[in-house]
Order: sequence, then structure tokens, then C-alpha cells
Amino acid sequence: MAYPGYGGYGGPMPGMPAQGMHPQGMPGGPMGGHMPGHMGGPMGGAPPQGGYAPYGGGYPGTYGAPPPAANDPMWGYFTAIAGQDGEVDAEELQRCLTQAGFTGSYNPFSLDTCRIMIAMLDRDYTGKMGFNEFKELFTALNGWKQNFMMFDQDRSGTVEPHEMTQAINAMGYRVSPQALNAIIKRYNKGGRIYFDDYVACCVKLRALTDNFRRRDTMQQGSVTFQYDDFILCTMAI
Repeated sequence: MAYPGYGGYGGPMPGMPAQGMHPQGMPGGPMGGHMPGHMGGPMGGAPPQGGYAPYGGGYPGTYGAPPPAANDPMWGYFTAIAGQDGEVDAEELQRCLTQAGFTGSYNPFSLDTCRIMIAMLDRDYTGKMGFNEFKELFTALNGWKQNFMMFDQDRSGTVEPHEMTQAINAMGYRVSPQALNAIIKRYNKGGRIYFDDYVACCVKLRALTDNFRRRDTMQQGSVTFQYDDFILCTMAI
């Protein structure tokens, strides 16, 4: 199945509570609490036939949105970590996620994973993200965390390769066995995939798929890249 409407992240997995952090940045229990603005809704609907149609995630309406309302519960928290420039860089994001206990009993996110999280939403290539992108990232992280926890039933902080394959399929991606094998080889450590690497994989899948999707205007599952454009899309993540 693919997630309806925006696929690849966002809606809670069946039977899983929403996970994340409070807008004030305080963890809600050992694995974090519900974050306002989390995109809910059950999975459902059959995936489109052929190609890469589910895309594994889009950008649900935050880009170009008006300035946040003063009573937005995430705004005060964002301004506290963003500093004087009003944007969040990778080091600020890493501190934010670590201090908030977002990963719970899992290992904290590495700085490199935080960099590619920002790159996923960094449409102007500044290496930072604004408030709307900040909220969008937490929506994605919530969905990915729920998906990981569904397969990591013993809370070891790892999943096995076949479970990683199931998780990718559950998020709406349709890739070949060869591509799945390449993903497993890239992101496993000692034959298992840790949460940090799992999130890094999800970020890259979403970002590259979205770059492809924007160029596939006819939705045929194929595009033509100029060399420099290809390098820009792949090396930025």
C-alpha cells in the first residue's frame, strides 16, 4: 500500500501512536510525545500501477506558506534554537533533536544525518531551513520513526535487511530487487540497519524521488538529466 495523498511518510502506521516531541522540546516519555501538526490518517488505497508513481513522499503544502501565527506552538521553540539568523543549521538541528530526546532509546542522530535532513528541504541551497521546513521535517520524522518502531519490536535500535525492505515498501516506494539490495549494502552495519542510518536512507529516498518527480512532468517514470543537473540533485543530499 501507499500512503494516500502524500505517500512515503506522515500518517501513523496501523496500531501505532503518534511519536515525536512536544513543541516546547520536552520528551513525552521514553520515546517522545505527540507533536502538534502531525499529519494523521491511516494507510490505504492501492498504489498506482507501474513505474515509480507513488514517489515516496511529496511536500504537503508548506512551501511558500504565509508567516506563522503568533500562537503556533512550534514557533517559540523554533526561534529559540534558530538563533539570530532565524534559520536552523545542521548543528542546531542535532542539538535540538538530542536535547528533546526525539530518538528515545535509540542512538542520537549523527551530524551527517542532520545535514541531509536539511538538504532534503533546502530548496535554495543555503544549508539551513526556515520555520515551515522545520515543521515539515518533524512530520516526516514522526512517520519514519513509527515505521521503524513497527519493525523494531524488541527495541534493539536495529532492523534486519528483510524488514528494511518491508519498511521501504510500506512507505509506498516501488523499486527493483537490485535497487533494494544496493540500499541494504549501503546502510547496514554488521548485517543490521540502525535507526540513524534508516532515517538517512529515508531522507535520501524522498529527496531523490522528489527531484525526479519534478522533472517527470508527464509522469512516465523516465526523465532526461543534463550532467550538471544530475550532479546537483545527487551530491546535494
